[in-house]
Amino acid sequence: MRYSNIYKGKFISRPNRFIAEVEIDGEVEVVHVKNTGRCKELLIPGCEVWLTAPGNPNRKTKYDLVAVRKNTGVLFNIDSQAPNKVVKEWLETQEYDVIKPEYTYGKSRIDFYMERTDSQGVLHKHLMEVKGCTLEIDGMGYFPDAPTERGVKHIRELIQAKQDGYDVTLAFVIQMDGVTEVKPHVATHPEFGVAWNEAVEAGAEILFLPCHVEPEGFDIIADLARR
Repeated sequence: MRYSNIYKGKFISRPNRFIAEVEIDGEVEVVHVKNTGRCKELLIPGCEVWLTAPGNPNRKTKYDLVAVRKNTGVLFNIDSQAPNKVVKEWLETQEYDVIKPEYTYGKSRIDFYMERTDSQGVLHKHLMEVKGCTLEIDGMGYFPDAPTERGVKHIRELIQAKQDGYDVTLAFVIQMDGVTEVKPHVATHPEFGVAWNEAVEAGAEILFLPCHVEPEGFDIIADLARR
């Protein structure tokens, strides 16, 4: 996944979860933050950030903040829309006959529905929910970094789909280099950890998708099932 244009800046402050103040070429700009999570360990005054300029004259902000370099030197993509885009590109390289984004199942819209016919001619229907991981602690990825009732709801739908005969996957796009595994961040949202464990017990696949991140975008470099 690649951005069409990218600009370097210096983070100043985040007045609320939607906007930030960033210095770009010596000027202070109010920019849109493409992640409503907390990101407190990333967005520290003075840190290096990267932005895109979508070029929409009707927008209130010219730039979107999409990446930040942590004080460890590691670059994090924090664009919450990017995981689905990079997963779609990755799925198109896999052996699926059908790939449908934003698939309605139950009372939720699941990120991807796929179909594949195996060598015996059996049709397999597959649902995949995608989460972007931007929280790293001591080399381990964690999700979520803020409570997510929507995330719990989607896991419950996957459990039901598994009972209805679908193959189901909860996939974590790891939006930084050097991390290969994600754990539920129960300190932030205990219920998410409970739902995660119930999904595993029901037979859902937990998939980790490590990435290589650059300012201009990022790519999935491996797919690792939960051990």
